[in-house]
Amino acid sequence: VQLQASGGGLVQAGGSLRLSCVVSGLTFKNYVMGWFRQAPGKEREFVAAITWSGGTTVTADSVKGRATIARDNAENTVNLQVYSLKPEDTAVYYCAAGGHYSKRSNDFNYWGQGTLVTVSS
Repeated sequence: VQLQASGGGLVQAGGSLRLSCVVSGLTFKNYVMGWFRQAPGKEREFVAAITWSGGTTVTADSVKGRATIARDNAENTVNLQVYSLKPEDTAVYYCAAGGHYSKRSNDFNYWGQGTLVTVSS
């Protein structure tokens, strides 16, 4: 199983980024997909999740109104678009696949390697 995240980089505050995650080695449509992030010195935290068909999504309060998660089951990809970026959004962003629609990292079985997002003020 491989989850390959990409799209991170350096962006100025107020800008936007689109993170992508390509999944292989599992039946993608059978998995809930999520994005988490971990800032330096902090614990990993939930960012967004999307159900198997993509019909339902949830985002964390910290990015509510600024982030959109979407998936393409034909392409085995899940994307996270984040707008109006803030310095506190700086973190390594991870995509993950799991069997339950959840905000808990323990409910996600497979993880990508992460992509670094740095937001400058």
